[in-house]
Amino acid sequence: MKPSNVLITLIFAAVTLGAWSVLNRPVAEARWPARVQGFAFSPFHEGQDPTRGDQPTEQQIDGDLALLAGKANAVRTYSTQGTLGAVPRLADRHDLNVAVGAWINEDEPANVQELAGAIALANGHKNVVRVIVGNEAILRRDRSPQQMIAYLDQARAAIGQPVSTAEPWHIWLKHPELADHVDYLAVHLLPYWEGVSVDGAVDFSFARLAELHARFPDKPIVVTEVGWPSNGRTRDAAVASPANEALFLRRFLTRAEREGVIYYVMEAFDQAWKASDERGVGAYWGVYDLHRQPKFEFAAPIERVPQWEMLAAISVGMSVFVLFLLYLDSQTLRNRGRSFLAAIAYASTTLMVWVFYDYTQQYLTATSIAVGALLFLGMIGVVLVLLAEAHEWAEASWFTTRRRTIAATPGMASSPLPKVSIHVPAYNEPPEMLIRTLDALVGLDYPDFEVLVIDNNTPDEATWRPVEAHCATLGPRFRFFHVAPLAGFKAGALNFALRHTAPDAGVVAVIDSDYVVDARWLRDLAPGFEDPATAIVQAPQDYSDAGASAFKAMAYAEYRGFFRIGMVTRNERNAIIQHGTMTLVRRSVLEDVGGWDESCITEDAELGLRIFAAGHEADYTPQSYGRGLMPDTFIDFKKQRFRWAYGAMQILKAHAGLLFAGRDANLARGQRYHFVAGWLPWLADGFNLLFNAAALAWSVAMIVAPTRIDPPLMMFSVLPLSLFTFKVVKLVHLYRGHVGASWRQTLAAAVAGLALAHTIGIAVLKGLVTRNEPFFRTPKVAESARLRAALASARTELALAFALLAAAIAVARLPVATGPDLTAWIAMLAVQSIPYLSAIAIALLAALPVPARLVGTEYRETLPASPEPREADVQGLRVVQKLRSNVTP
Repeated sequence: MKPSNVLITLIFAAVTLGAWSVLNRPVAEARWPARVQGFAFSPFHEGQDPTRGDQPTEQQIDGDLALLAGKANAVRTYSTQGTLGAVPRLADRHDLNVAVGAWINEDEPANVQELAGAIALANGHKNVVRVIVGNEAILRRDRSPQQMIAYLDQARAAIGQPVSTAEPWHIWLKHPELADHVDYLAVHLLPYWEGVSVDGAVDFSFARLAELHARFPDKPIVVTEVGWPSNGRTRDAAVASPANEALFLRRFLTRAEREGVIYYVMEAFDQAWKASDERGVGAYWGVYDLHRQPKFEFAAPIERVPQWEMLAAISVGMSVFVLFLLYLDSQTLRNRGRSFLAAIAYASTTLMVWVFYDYTQQYLTATSIAVGALLFLGMIGVVLVLLAEAHEWAEASWFTTRRRTIAATPGMASSPLPKVSIHVPAYNEPPEMLIRTLDALVGLDYPDFEVLVIDNNTPDEATWRPVEAHCATLGPRFRFFHVAPLAGFKAGALNFALRHTAPDAGVVAVIDSDYVVDARWLRDLAPGFEDPATAIVQAPQDYSDAGASAFKAMAYAEYRGFFRIGMVTRNERNAIIQHGTMTLVRRSVLEDVGGWDESCITEDAELGLRIFAAGHEADYTPQSYGRGLMPDTFIDFKKQRFRWAYGAMQILKAHAGLLFAGRDANLARGQRYHFVAGWLPWLADGFNLLFNAAALAWSVAMIVAPTRIDPPLMMFSVLPLSLFTFKVVKLVHLYRGHVGASWRQTLAAAVAGLALAHTIGIAVLKGLVTRNEPFFRTPKVAESARLRAALASARTELALAFALLAAAIAVARLPVATGPDLTAWIAMLAVQSIPYLSAIAIALLAALPVPARLVGTEYRETLPASPEPREADVQGLRVVQKLRSNVTP
């Protein structure tokens, strides 16, 4: 590895470790009291769930009380039934007082038993210091204030200890009549539920106590629950974490001791059975975890993540590994590009480590494990796409030189130019368009070529006969074939042409029936075959009708990016995508690899991969040598992209061995990388469809049951939001700098590309589970769709855009506490609607007479200027500059 790579890796490692350290600086707080006044006590152990009738054994209860002995003065219980009724007796062994609780809910017979049990325990045990009849029964609306008053009066008449009912502070203010029927106010102070930040939580709690003292000056107040969860959703400014639990409790207890407040810490032990209750946070209020281990430091300074050193080391190690792969072939990458990749790698891996750590701090159920596994797989996918996009961005923007460039320059060929057989497949094409294509071929500045026109399966004789007649007038170089029936779609026509190619033709060229080629096309590019390793010479697809309408100007902007960015970076590793127009192929290689694959609807890209696997090379020039016609309607634009994406999945499945295992192939690592990484964004579009379906289902559940269903964890929203933002910024940077686009053209390209995301997603999913989607020919010179038909072409996108936006609005209006999870989810729903809205916009533009000048058709040239011809040069010479080494990304 180059010294600069090592230095950049070390610098970013130091920055990452420093960030972990800064975020986890120890915070000094007052020590935990030697003995707290009381704990809320629910002695349920792992696997026990009182909602199923489970009960802890007396041995388990005794062990828990023994752990608290000497650390607390008292415990507070919530029920008197089952083994919980043994708490006062067992607590007496450990010198612990008890505040006995009777659970009150909608079950009246059970309430009678609970009340009778509380009275019996109070009268039977001297260490019962107070009784609490009901826990938030009014808050839950299980019982009315009047019903609770009846229970309270009955208990006070039967026992001598102080009696109250436990409710949050605001219930006492809302129902002041309760105070007349209690001996003290049993108050819950849980500022997390109020959305208060941990820094203001203690002041908030004591302000509420002051408010209650002012309203009920004659009633003692006992804080029967005070605490903070160590895990769970963020509510407004309230963040649930072990560090915040420690901060709040250590601060509250210090002040409570100073001001003489009686309190019970909520709670002694985590209760995993509450993981599905209290909006997911119910399991994490314990000072000790489910295994009876302390969750935070009682005396030492508090760190946000106690294990941060290990996590930082893991994130750095993963980043170094990722950078090692990215730097394997970075000889031409500037330090700025390497630093950019390092920043992305360290940020991505650190995020992955943090998300994994944070998720594993939960008490995992079978459901949460399954959800977490899906989340982590999705996160890996997003990071892979992000790294691939970043790698392309860096290589397109920050390079020192191009290792494999082709410049068409006038010069003298060192050997005779090969005969070229030009194949023009056609199906049901407008005859005047195809005739224009043939007339351009007549004007080629090239000494030896033939043209084979293969009309396959055109049903109307009036369509192909004029072309046949015109070919007859062009001379013996032009041969016309009408073949019907002919299987294999375009690949079948090309294989037919290959069988009828002149025996002395050494190069096969392919153009589509709508392409008007430049006279110097073959003169400039055919000399590339002087290098015996070269099997393909490729020029970009280009189009002549960008000025026809705003729709076509937008489509042109979208096409242009691939040929000015993606193909250029792929060419650096001999890994271009061969496309079936403006391509030249060495005939012997084409025949050796078996011709065109008639089972694949992207036969051109599939052929290129097989040629690479056979050990040959391809050269690409971004210089345009021919222009064709773009789709005239949005539906045809979509169908064309569907074919490309579906064909990519056919290739991925058919050649998985070549791409991943390297069986019987001469593919370099760099070639495998570009083929797989190049299709990752399309794969992401496919899985994004599944994500959107799940997002809509979750949103509907939130709307139907807002008090039970929380928004997904923020990480579910941040991943798609981050990837979307990254891709937009990348597009803007590269289009402005390397495509020569204006701001309007850059926006147009973005909208056009987003408009195809749904179509690509459908194609990917179909391509992964089916085999033989029929070939779709892109119609040329079609009539523009009417407005209604245009909207119909985007009706699925219209429905999904409406669904996502409606879900975002409905979720935003839910009467629930806000927080980053909810905010991010709403933002994610809105952002996910953008591709569908883009499709609607493009569909409308394709149907309306909007002029192309609103987008613009002129682009700033970003390619190096060709050198001036020398006086002595009499023939075109194509100069190839390349490094003949197997390179890797």
